[in-house]
Amino acid sequence: MMKKIIFIVLSVMISSFMYAQTMQQQADAAYSNGNFTQAIELYKELASKDGVSASLYYNIGNAYFKDKDIAQAILYYERALLLDPNDADAKFNLAMAQSQVIDKIEPVGKFFISQWYDSIKETLSSNEWAYIAAGSFILAIIAIALYVFNKILVVRKIGFFGGFVLLCISIFANIFASSQKEKIEKREFAVVMSPTVTVKGSPADSGTELFVIHEGTKVKVKSTLSNWSEIEIADGNVGWLQSSSIEKI
Repeated sequence: MMKKIIFIVLSVMISSFMYAQTMQQQADAAYSNGNFTQAIELYKELASKDGVSASLYYNIGNAYFKDKDIAQAILYYERALLLDPNDADAKFNLAMAQSQVIDKIEPVGKFFISQWYDSIKETLSSNEWAYIAAGSFILAIIAIALYVFNKILVVRKIGFFGGFVLLCISIFANIFASSQKEKIEKREFAVVMSPTVTVKGSPADSGTELFVIHEGTKVKVKSTLSNWSEIEIADGNVGWLQSSSIEKI
């Protein structure tokens, strides 16, 4: 009975893998042949059945870019970078897509310590930081054991200082992993999908018109009220727009 169950489970797993591989090949072939709409549909179907990944989001972004849908391309490149912040190809293609956006917004400058912190944090994904945190903690325990149980002075010094450094690395890696995970879960940013959006001073059609933004512009969602979202753009300007005009990254 157990052997039969194992056989069935393995058969299902192999079938699922083969199906995913076939769909991936079909999507890649559609993309290569210039059938970008079909490629997008196949990539999205693959995502719904096999789960999302940075590479899959990247492929969808490329298909949208080739199909000249810049807003959707930006959305999926941003999603790819959310899962893999160090993807150089996604960064490059995102910059190419953003160069075609109408709005050229000068971002508010960050304090240099904040910039330094973000640049380090975003070199790796949440999972990668978690692996580093776990690995350095284990090595720190080994180093501390060398300090406690070894009688050789040089080894004890190496154990003490090595353990201290590794413990600090583990703490900071945990902080970075938590921050990256929170970023994925909260999804505070969105991309404007409507061609032109008038941002209001209040969540109502009768609200004062503050400024206009266009499709492809990245915004931070600060709060929501009914079918309205309060957003902030890169230069610090804040206002309200219809939630239907944006899509969360």
